[in-house]
Amino acid sequence: MRISDDLTGSGRTVLRGGFGAMYERIQGNDMYNAGPNQPYSASVTFNNVLLSNPKTSLLTGQTLTAPITVGDLTGLAYTDYKLPVSYQYSFGVQHQLGHESVLSLSYVGNQSRHQNGYREINLPLQSNLPGVINGTTSFNTVVPYRGFHSLRMSEMAENGHYNSLQLSFHSRMRKDLALEFAYTLSRAWDPATNFGGDMYNISNPYDRNYDYGVSMADRTHVAVASFVYDIPIFRNSPSHAVRSTLGGWQLSGIGLMQSGLPLNITLSGSQGSNGVPNSTNRPNLSGSIDYPQSVQQWFNPGAFSAPAVGAWGNLKKGEVRGPGRDNWNLSLFKNFWFNESRGSGIELRIETFNTFNHVQFRNVSTGASFNSAGRIDNNFGQITGVWDPRVFQFGLKLHF
Repeated sequence: MRISDDLTGSGRTVLRGGFGAMYERIQGNDMYNAGPNQPYSASVTFNNVLLSNPKTSLLTGQTLTAPITVGDLTGLAYTDYKLPVSYQYSFGVQHQLGHESVLSLSYVGNQSRHQNGYREINLPLQSNLPGVINGTTSFNTVVPYRGFHSLRMSEMAENGHYNSLQLSFHSRMRKDLALEFAYTLSRAWDPATNFGGDMYNISNPYDRNYDYGVSMADRTHVAVASFVYDIPIFRNSPSHAVRSTLGGWQLSGIGLMQSGLPLNITLSGSQGSNGVPNSTNRPNLSGSIDYPQSVQQWFNPGAFSAPAVGAWGNLKKGEVRGPGRDNWNLSLFKNFWFNESRGSGIELRIETFNTFNHVQFRNVSTGASFNSAGRIDNNFGQITGVWDPRVFQFGLKLHF
C-alpha cells in the first residue's frame, strides 16, 4: 500500500508513505538438517588402523571395538513454527529547494515476526551445570532425554525491529557542481548473534531473551556525501591546445562516515558453553565500558570478569561497539577526444582510495579468557586488523 499527496498544490512539497507485509516460506535448511539424524548417519571412526583390516589397531595389534555413542538430533518445533513475516513501513516528506535541489526527510521501519533460531532442549537443571563444567557430574545422567547428547530444535520464535530517521539532500548547485548527501540515524534490535546470517543457535537455551538486544548489523549513524565537479578552468580557452590538455577535467568524490558495529563478546574456556551443547556464554560487565581506542586496547578489558561457574554472564548482546569509519575516495578524470562528433578518444582516470590515509581499524578480538586469578590472559580487546591504506590507481579507457 502506498500513499502520495501534494501538500501545497504547487508540486514543491510531497508527502509519501507506504506499508507492506512480506511473508517467507519455511526454509529448506530446517528439513535438510534433519537428514543426518540417527540412524541415517551413525558412524564410527577408527584411527591408526591396518589398511588390510580396519578393525585392527596399528599401534597395539588389538581388535578395536566400537563404543556406544551418545547421539545428537536436529528437529522442528512444530508447536512454535509459524510462517515468518516482515511488516515494513515508511512515511516522509520531500520538498524542492530552488530550481534543482530536493530535501527529503523520512521515517523508515520494520517489524520482523516468527524468525528462525535453533534452541537446545535437552537441558539439565541449571543447578547441575557447575558439576557438568567441573567434570564431577556426567551430562548424560542429568538430562531429561537420556541417551541423547543434544536435541536441537528449529523454532520460528524470534522477533526483531528496525527504526530509522533518514535525511537526504540532492542538488545541482551550479551547472558545474552536483552534490548528494544522506544521513541515517537508526536502531536495529533482534536476537541474532551473527552478522547477516541465519541458522544460528540461541546462546542461552534457558532464556530466549538473553540474546535479545542491539542487532549485530546495527550502525547508529551513517552519513554519505558525494560530489561531481566539472572544473571550468581552461575549459573555454580560445587555444585548442590549452583547451584540450588543461581544460575539461572532472573531479568527483565520495565520503563515508559511520559508527561502529556491535561486537559479539564471548567467554572462552570451560565456561564458554556453560556446559550445555550449542550454547554460548558471555562474561560479566562491571560498571561502564571505556574506549581507549588504541591498538592494544580498543576497549578496556578490565571492565569484564568471569561469571560464577554455571552462571550466565550479565553482559548484554551488542553492548560493546567496534571501530567506525571515516573514509574518502577521490577521482580525477579527463577526456582527450580524437573526434568529438563520433565520441572517439581516450579517458585518463586518476583514482585514490582512502585519499587522506586515515588509519581505520576493522577487527577486534572478542573472546574473553580468564586465568585462575580471574584476570584476562589473552589478546581480548586488541585490534587485529585494519582497512587498506591509501591506494592510487591510474587507468586509460579507449572510446571508439
